[in-house]
Amino acid sequence: MAPDTPGRQTQETLSNLLQETRRFDPPADLAAQANVKADAYEEAAADRLKFWEQAAERLDWAERWHTVLEWNPPFAKWFLGGKLNVAYNCVDRHVEAGKGDKVAYYWEGEPEGHSRVITYADLQREVNKTANALLELGVRKGDRVAIYLPMIPELPISMLACARIGAIHSVVFGGFSASALEGRIKDADAKIVITADGGFRRGKPNALKPTVDEALANCPGVERVVVVKRTGEDVPFGEKDIWWHDLVDRQSDKHEAEPHDAEDPLYILYTSGTTGKPKGILHTTGGYLTQVAWTHWAVFDLKPETDIYWCTADIGWVTGHSYIVYGPLANGATSVIYEGTPDTPHRGRFWEIVQKYKVTICYTAPTAIRTFMKWGDDIPAKFDMSSLRVLGSVGEPINPEAYVWYREHIGGNRCPVVDTWWQTETGAIMITPLPGVTSAKPGAAMRPLPGIVADVVDDTGQSVPNGGGGFLVIKEPWPSMLRTIWGDDQRYIDTYWSRFPGMYFPGDGAKKDEDGDLWLLGRVDDVMLVSGHNISTTEVESALVSHPKVAEAAVVGATDPVTGQAIVAFVILRGDAGEGPELAKDLRDHVAKTLGPIAKPRQILVVPELPKTRSGKIMRRLLRDVAENRSLGDVTTLTDSSVMDLIKQKLPTAKSED
Repeated sequence: MAPDTPGRQTQETLSNLLQETRRFDPPADLAAQANVKADAYEEAAADRLKFWEQAAERLDWAERWHTVLEWNPPFAKWFLGGKLNVAYNCVDRHVEAGKGDKVAYYWEGEPEGHSRVITYADLQREVNKTANALLELGVRKGDRVAIYLPMIPELPISMLACARIGAIHSVVFGGFSASALEGRIKDADAKIVITADGGFRRGKPNALKPTVDEALANCPGVERVVVVKRTGEDVPFGEKDIWWHDLVDRQSDKHEAEPHDAEDPLYILYTSGTTGKPKGILHTTGGYLTQVAWTHWAVFDLKPETDIYWCTADIGWVTGHSYIVYGPLANGATSVIYEGTPDTPHRGRFWEIVQKYKVTICYTAPTAIRTFMKWGDDIPAKFDMSSLRVLGSVGEPINPEAYVWYREHIGGNRCPVVDTWWQTETGAIMITPLPGVTSAKPGAAMRPLPGIVADVVDDTGQSVPNGGGGFLVIKEPWPSMLRTIWGDDQRYIDTYWSRFPGMYFPGDGAKKDEDGDLWLLGRVDDVMLVSGHNISTTEVESALVSHPKVAEAAVVGATDPVTGQAIVAFVILRGDAGEGPELAKDLRDHVAKTLGPIAKPRQILVVPELPKTRSGKIMRRLLRDVAENRSLGDVTTLTDSSVMDLIKQKLPTAKSED
């Protein structure tokens, strides 16, 4: 996510080191039947607002808009005068069209035998009952509801119930600490919290209710806590608490969905920054639903009648909001939701799910793909994944080698890979290949989608030529963009619009290759300045991962008296590859050969795991602390904070080279 004070680089451009020559053309049969063809780019370029109007017309509106866009930089309003109901668009209209028996979700719990099949008619009944339950608790339009749940069906049901009545939901990922939950509840001034006794994670119950109780000790504004019974473990119950089944089950399953204004708030989602006050990203109704529905249909070439779609993200992150809940349901898709982890009860669990439900579209994160590479090619080979036809990646730039492994070992060398760039703030996919159009390059996000105007600029905001690197910017407003930071317009302006006046700066570096295609280079905060060259962590990491013995890598810049900064690399080896000084030399030489001597790491540390947030992002800030021998910053957002102890133990034994 974009930094509060975007850092300046001392050079105008990022060095462009990594060269990639492999190309993968769209499968001919997919291209012939693709939802979106090449002419969409020209149509959108000729009349961008008309293009987004046509996308909006895929939804059901109670009242049509009179103005497509009102743009008072940096504040946008889309589809002014239009009224619609998000829950109606995601649920009711499909039932009314005679598709009530169509499966909305196959839900797969982590423990064996825990599964549910939820049709659109089932979803309609449960959303209506939950909407009535919220109304009984005094929730009204504009009120905030905090949702802290595991990956169970009650999570999307709660979100849709809020959307139905015009309440604003704030989903907090079910792995966050009590202090993180407390901060988010207070900032949004939530009056209701929806949680569960717990969920199942890595084979055992993981309690959530005690975390809520700890958070609420300092949140007097919360009036009621609704608790889903999931694990059956004993949990403390107070006077504000009520069981979901006691409240919801007795409600009427009839509820009239009232239209809401296109610019009425839909949800707040807090970015998981580790320093400072979290930023509450505000998304509204009409523009957001327009873009998530269109992009889900276009980028994954969704055929709702036949596809089984699975996004492996947690709904607590924006990927889950946009591409598990709102986008797929608006399109009438059938989706899979999985509660647990990819290695429980075995390391083939993901592929077992693909085989069980005959998944056709799989959308997952590069960090997961690299983990699967580390576990070995033999695991996915045990499962029938011939149903797959489109693969997607999201969360951070995908290394070319991870891309090729994903395409080969998961996609059987026949599935296009759509490597998507977007953020919590953008709301929906912005830059990506299109599976029926693009001759894709491993590791490249390729081109902005039709209707999106993105560029790479230098330090003065001027467009860089092909072959150059710099800062990614978005030059025109888009329908699903954040409208502000909740309660803090000035912070919104300062964070995203102050670096390059008139342009949205997401905080990422990027380069244009010789063809003008875009390659994302990660956060500009993570760029290393080595002997006057700005070098992207992404490119050095990709070079390391291209070595046959490396499964995953993270690199950081550490202070160096000669070069200003030197590159320190942390690597996880594949399988049983042995470590030692010969391997370190081999890896350093491999990077020098791939990228040039300037990018050769000073140190290579072989580590058992890397510090990652629960959304799968590598916390390079903590690795910089280790490389600089500083005390560690906040580790509460890590999946496993003990990883840092193991890495610190390794440091004294790692030799500096040259």
